[in-house]
Amino acid sequence: QVQLVESGGGLVQPGGSLRLSCTASSNIFRISAMGWYRQAPGKQRELVATKTSGGITNYADSVKGRFTISGDNAKNTVYLQMNSLKPEDTAEYLCNARTALRYDYWGQGTQVTVSS
Repeated sequence: QVQLVESGGGLVQPGGSLRLSCTASSNIFRISAMGWYRQAPGKQRELVATKTSGGITNYADSVKGRFTISGDNAKNTVYLQMNSLKPEDTAEYLCNARTALRYDYWGQGTQVTVSS
């Protein structure tokens, strides 16, 4: 069974940091990229950051300079280090794995809440 297992969400004060982790099961064939998306209540899902297996990264403008995506291809793992968090970063964060045939797998999501 294909699984993406996420961890690391929680409640943090504005200006704080969190680190999200996501590991994809080994039976996903030829992952070409992994990344993070987020969805806040009443809003559309949006890209946060992605990283290809070749190391190319892409960030939403709203998180550039604050978030860093990294990962380990051999372990099918991706991380999202989130610094200087703002209330508007509050959302459910979903891990994504895309295969070479452009099929998307999704995690169940981890909640990030930024509030004082």
